[in-house]
Amino acid sequence: MLFDLLVIGSGPAGKSAALESARAGAKTALIEAMPSLGGGCVHESSIPSKAFREAVLELGRVPMKKLLARRDEAVTTEAGVVTRELKDAGVTIVHGRARLVSPNDVEVTTSKGLRHLTATQLILAVGASPRSPDSVRVDGRRIHDSNTILGLQRLPARLVVLGGGIVGCEYASIFAHAGTRVTLVDRRQEVLASVDREIVRRLTDRLERGGAEILLETEAQSIRPRANAGVAIRLTGGSTIQADAVLIAQGRYGNTEALGLEAAGVECDERGLIPVDSAFRTNIGHIFAVGDVIGPPAFASTAIEEGKIAARTALRLPRSELPVLLPYVIFTVPEISMVGRTEDDLRDSRVEYVAGRADFRELPRGRLRGGEEGMLKLLVEPRTHRILGVHLFGHGASELIHLGQAAMALGADVHYFTQAVFNYPTLSEAYRMAAARAVGEIRS
Repeated sequence: MLFDLLVIGSGPAGKSAALESARAGAKTALIEAMPSLGGGCVHESSIPSKAFREAVLELGRVPMKKLLARRDEAVTTEAGVVTRELKDAGVTIVHGRARLVSPNDVEVTTSKGLRHLTATQLILAVGASPRSPDSVRVDGRRIHDSNTILGLQRLPARLVVLGGGIVGCEYASIFAHAGTRVTLVDRRQEVLASVDREIVRRLTDRLERGGAEILLETEAQSIRPRANAGVAIRLTGGSTIQADAVLIAQGRYGNTEALGLEAAGVECDERGLIPVDSAFRTNIGHIFAVGDVIGPPAFASTAIEEGKIAARTALRLPRSELPVLLPYVIFTVPEISMVGRTEDDLRDSRVEYVAGRADFRELPRGRLRGGEEGMLKLLVEPRTHRILGVHLFGHGASELIHLGQAAMALGADVHYFTQAVFNYPTLSEAYRMAAARAVGEIRS
C-alpha cells in the first residue's frame, strides 16, 4: 500500500507529524511498536513521571501502590486521547515493529505476520532509551533506569541516583519529597550544567535541606546486588553506599539499532542519534527524523513543533522555522523553567547585562502560601533594556515562564513589566518586582 507520508513512532513528534499530514489531506500512516499509542512519552517517561510527581506532591509518603494508581490512570487516559486524535484525523494506524528495507519501503512485524508499506516521504520519530554501563544489568528490581524505576513495589528507604542531568535530578527530588533518603552522584563538577547556576544552587540547597546528599566529581565503580536485599555501590575513592535501589540516569541513545537505517542509507552517530538539517531532513532527502532520536533539546514541547515542520516540509507546504525562543522546564520539586540566555552564556560572550530578582517569599501570594520557596530572575541588556533571559525556580515555574517568553518574542523591553497591571495577589507579580530591580540596577 502506497502512502504520501509514513511516520514511525507515535510519541509527541510522530503524533504531531501524522496529524499535520492527515489534516492537510495527505494519505498518512503511522507505525507504533507498543500495543497502545503515545510512544515512550506516554508509557515510559514524561506522563508516568509527571503523574507520579503530582501524586507525591498531593499525597506525600503513602504506599507505592496508591501513587502508581495515579500514574496508570494518567497513562491510560493520555493513550486514549492520542488514539482518538489520530483516528479522527484519518491516519492509518499499524501496530508492529518497523524496519526499513529500502529508502521508501518499510517492513512491519505485526501480531498477524509481516506487512509491507511504501511511502513517498518518511518521518522517523522512534525516540530514545536510557543506557546503562556495559558492566551493569538493569534488572527492574534493585537496579533501575528511568523506564523501570516506577516499577518499584514500595518506596525505597534509601535510593542512589547516578547522574545529575534532568532525569536524575527530577527523580532525586521527587523521591526525596516522598521521604526517601536520596544520594545523587555525578562525575561532573556540577549538576544540570545548562541551567542558570543560581537556580541550580537553589535546587541543591533544597535537596540538601531535605536530607539528600549530593556527591560531585564521583563515579560508581561497581554496583552489586546484596545477598538478601538492596545493592552496594562502590564509589571512586573507595567508599561504598548501601541502598535499597539504584537509578542509573546517565544518558539516552536513539532507538535506531534495529530500524534498518543502513538499508535506506540513513546515517546515525555512535549513540544512535540521527543528524538532521533545519527542516529535520536526514542525509536522505525524503526521509526526516524528529524528537528524541535527533538528540537535544529532547523535550516533548519542541518535538511537537519538529513533527509539524518535518511534515509540512515533506508535503511541500508552507512552514515556519523552529522558534529561537524555546522555553524549557525541568520537573524537579520545585520546578525549574527558563527561556533565553543564562548569565554564564552572557559572560562568556562578553555581553553586558544586569539581573533583577524577585523571591516568592517577598510576594503577598508567596506569603499566603506559607512562605513559598522560589525566585524569578530577569537578565536585561542595560543599553536597550531588552530582556535577554528569564529564569524561574518554584511552584508554577512551568506556567509562569510563558509570560516572559511572550514578552521576549514580541520585543517588549523590561519596562513592560514595570508598567503592566497584574492580578493581586499572584506569583506573576514577581515579574514586576524583578523588572523594577533590573531598572534600578541600570539607573545606578
